[in-house]
Amino acid sequence: MGCIRYEQDERGTMKPLVVFMPIGTIRSPFSDIAGMPIQPSGAKGIAGTVEVSEEFADGLTDLDGFSRIILIYMFHKCESCELTVTPFLDSATHGIFATRAPCRPNQIGISVVRLTGRNGRVLSVADIDVLDGTPLLDIKPYVPAFDCYPDAKAGWLEKNGHRAVSVRSDERFRNREK
Repeated sequence: MGCIRYEQDERGTMKPLVVFMPIGTIRSPFSDIAGMPIQPSGAKGIAGTVEVSEEFADGLTDLDGFSRIILIYMFHKCESCELTVTPFLDSATHGIFATRAPCRPNQIGISVVRLTGRNGRVLSVADIDVLDGTPLLDIKPYVPAFDCYPDAKAGWLEKNGHRAVSVRSDERFRNREK
């Protein structure tokens, strides 16, 4: 299970280190970062699976009644991080926390996908925008009464957010030397 450990930095200060253990693996048709959908809205109909490890299978009880689930995972192919980036939907530079760029200080990603079936500990999903082999950290049910805010503002994405249905990723966030 996940835990917090402490390690000493170069100045002798104890710093918390958060450690997560994957609960499964996400499978998709995407073996390369370049050319993938950049959001689930651009992956409409693309099928994948979520393979939950045997020790966590009981946690899937009653998930079948939800039409959408939230996958929380590691961007395992991103090893570097810039605090300002040029995201896929703009030509301007923005702070990493104002984007959904994959290479982040903590490489945590989320995707809201359609749950289309379950066979034991394997979930069938659609609208998947995740690289094949991605480590799964958690699953949460998508609940419209909790997760939908029609009056929310989207900052700089107000202008270009609708383009996520057609824009594909390129190599800009591929691993680079640190």
